[in-house]
Amino acid sequence: MLARTDLRGSTPSTAELRATLPRGEVDVDAVLHAVRPIVDDVRARGVDAALEIGERFDKVRPASVRVPGPVVAAALEHLDADVRAALEESIARSRTVHADQRRSETVTQVVAGGTVTERWVPVERVGLYVPGGNAVYPSSVVMNVVPAQAAEVGSLVVCSPPQADHGGWPHPAILAACALLGVEEVWSVGGAQGISLLALGGTDTTGDVLEPVDLITGPGNIYVTAAKRILRGMVGIDSEAGPTEIAVLADDTADAVHVAADLVSQAEHDVLAASVLVTTSPELADAVDAALVEMVAATKHTERIREALAGRQSGTVLVDDVEQGLRVVDAYAAEHLEIQTRDASVVARRVRNAGAIFVGPWSPVSLGDYCAGSNHVLPTAGCARHSSGLSVQTFLRGIHLVEYTEAALADVARHVVVLADAEDLPAHGEAVTARFRS
Repeated sequence: MLARTDLRGSTPSTAELRATLPRGEVDVDAVLHAVRPIVDDVRARGVDAALEIGERFDKVRPASVRVPGPVVAAALEHLDADVRAALEESIARSRTVHADQRRSETVTQVVAGGTVTERWVPVERVGLYVPGGNAVYPSSVVMNVVPAQAAEVGSLVVCSPPQADHGGWPHPAILAACALLGVEEVWSVGGAQGISLLALGGTDTTGDVLEPVDLITGPGNIYVTAAKRILRGMVGIDSEAGPTEIAVLADDTADAVHVAADLVSQAEHDVLAASVLVTTSPELADAVDAALVEMVAATKHTERIREALAGRQSGTVLVDDVEQGLRVVDAYAAEHLEIQTRDASVVARRVRNAGAIFVGPWSPVSLGDYCAGSNHVLPTAGCARHSSGLSVQTFLRGIHLVEYTEAALADVARHVVVLADAEDLPAHGEAVTARFRS
């Protein structure tokens, strides 16, 4: 079921690995021409445009963009008790992890009378996008809201597509998760038009002002990603999320059933989802293929999973040893990376590039999706080489406070003037010397 790439006996360069490894391609540029008019229409006509476009795509038009408080409260009241308990546990664990991420102010005395203080200031207002497509993602509400609240942002709004089956409001599970987290502002609008409205703001059908945000986070489809790209600069964004991906680095100690189940779990998201096995053991690869045949036939979303596993973005990579396997997974830079080898903890700490690493046979990716306490909004498409997943830091800005006394400035003035002259910016130096002429 999984195509194979055999790297045994070879030493490909990093560039060759990136070109060789299974990877799908999502061409955001290809849809910019379709998304830009949506952004422009929302800029020109505000809520009316967003609701009209949403009605065209979602086949429903909510009575207002902002979901009424009683609707949110009712969603929690009717939430299945087991789902509520699971969400509460997810929230509690996530709060525990994210509480420890808050940075503290640091003061550095550079010289006597000269200090630089780094303050961490939360973004004033953030928009948290929660998709609604093949699946419903109340867990993404948790993953977006908890770090924003831990960062103590000024205000936040959760934005999610309207559902024709639920009166034009977002899915009740999403609304219930918002209620559990104490979110007071939820918008029923999705897609590129939702991202545009978050960035531009507007006036709701009720006359209420929908304030624009300063930062937008959360995953979405290619049209959501394109809108984030177009509006980046007007607002901050967390990343340009692509289809989900899992890589598993495994040796002959791994359980083929565990590995196959984890590959299937991510393929379940989308036909473009990537499932990659990197292994030293051809026997394990054969056993995983055999397990996949049985699992895919028996699971709910068979056709979606089969297409994802058969796509160019998925496959098995055979390597000589764990050392070569580490080079492969670092070149791949997976969103989710599992380590199922001997001494998995030691191996995991040698990985440089991954959104999140799941160590050993009892730490599957699906644990991280819901209840590990970690965040599941992670960099995709190799962006883990240079970017991090969503965290409290996403919602904080470092601001330097520079405070020098007259004596401390006088002590360094000559160096400032010399460097200013070297860059042919004499007025920079004069801004210092002017203070000492009297």
